[in-house]
Amino acid sequence: MTSQRYYRLGDTGAAVAEIRAKLATLGLLPADEATMGSAAMADAVFDAQVDQAVRCFQQQRALTVDGVVGPQTYRALDEARWKLGDRILQYSVSHLMSGDDVAQLQRRLLDMGFDCGRVDGIFGKDTERALREFQHNVGLAPDGQCGPRTLKALSRLSRTVVGGEPYAMRESEMIHQAGPSLHGKTVVIDPGHGGGDRGVVANGLEEAAVVWDLANRVEGRLAATGVQAYLTRGVEGELDEVARAHFANATGADLVISLHVDRHRNPVANGVAAYYYGNDRFGHHSAVGEKFAGLVQREIVARTGMLDCLTHERTWDLLRRTRMPAVRIELGYLTNPGDAARLADPGFRDTVAEAIVVAVQRLYLPPEDDAPTGMLHLPELIK
Repeated sequence: MTSQRYYRLGDTGAAVAEIRAKLATLGLLPADEATMGSAAMADAVFDAQVDQAVRCFQQQRALTVDGVVGPQTYRALDEARWKLGDRILQYSVSHLMSGDDVAQLQRRLLDMGFDCGRVDGIFGKDTERALREFQHNVGLAPDGQCGPRTLKALSRLSRTVVGGEPYAMRESEMIHQAGPSLHGKTVVIDPGHGGGDRGVVANGLEEAAVVWDLANRVEGRLAATGVQAYLTRGVEGELDEVARAHFANATGADLVISLHVDRHRNPVANGVAAYYYGNDRFGHHSAVGEKFAGLVQREIVARTGMLDCLTHERTWDLLRRTRMPAVRIELGYLTNPGDAARLADPGFRDTVAEAIVVAVQRLYLPPEDDAPTGMLHLPELIK
């Protein structure tokens, strides 16, 4: 992919030819697209057929379905071409290998009872540890590399045990062991966009400024409960989602909360939604992320009366690459005059901030001590 980072309907050139070839390899465009000549590559067009194929791919991969090939969609296209056995897989600190082949390896290891953590298609420390354990158990040199001999052993034993979600159980147990008090816990708050990237701009508001203000309100309230809170960026900061995920991982946080607002070409679109890591294609999701997304969604809806757009699985980089549960909240549509007017109100932002903090507390409360949605308030958390 060239230095231009986004490709969409109407674009032309060699980069578009590369995109067409990748889609053809995945069966989303005619097969002859994968073998076009150099002359044809220069004239390749991002036409309506490509737009539909990209949208189909994005839907399959739980990405934002917009028909635009940006960094996340391009990486996903590149990862999708790998099948287990195409290359030797191993852990590299400087550049983590990622792809469908890694996800297939992780799924097989889990099926045999070797806990490699989250099935995310990223070859990290947990995957290497599980692979070494498998190699040791089958009498291979435990080198942590998935090469021909290891693949042969995996193929021979791949369905010894099937089912169960050890990562989900471990996530849930970590929440249980952490105890109900928020004091001493660490939460990363991610105000989306920033710097030159202002996000959605509509009805006199900028997404980057709205979520920056909200993030500070959440941070202050969390600090009052004894939580160590970190922001992924400053008021002028600009980081991509991969860098934000790396920052969150470096803090060793218990939870990540990413704040955004949405847009739509139809100004009637409105409401709040929450997203957590999950992908049916990999057969895996974050159980705690799903639980927290539900808690924060219900608290915000109950306290503000905003339209409930529900919770959803996504594979966005921040959700996928964080080692702790992460949730992204899309708090209304700036393109909707009603939502925009409410987001402009400091009192409304205070209400949302309290809803988020209460949802964090409810995540850690045992069922017998939990309160009904909308009934727990901040003074009760800090007394």
